[in-house]
Amino acid sequence: MEEFTGHPLYSCSNCRNPVALRDNLLSKAFLAKTGQAFFFSHAMNIVVGQKEEKQLMTGHFTIADIYCSKCGEVLGWKYLRAYDARQKFKEGKFIMEKAKILKEY
Repeated sequence: MEEFTGHPLYSCSNCRNPVALRDNLLSKAFLAKTGQAFFFSHAMNIVVGQKEEKQLMTGHFTIADIYCSKCGEVLGWKYLRAYDARQKFKEGKFIMEKAKILKEY
């Protein structure tokens, strides 16, 4: 498990496991099942689940749920493949639901 001190980061709201650095936050303008979601270029201390095909609001994707490596809480998903050329920028990046993470300083 990666540990960071002195850097703004996001952690699992269930167990406080650090899951993303503030520097890796790309956007807060995404939506998920529980409402607002954050778009990250990188994530840490997560487990990537099985891939699945999904039709989302912005198109068809292959995604995989991401889980906290410490407590197993579903935090969001990872974009594995975008079928629309305009959505390719999402590939390899992560969505985390705002309700599932905490901002720490």
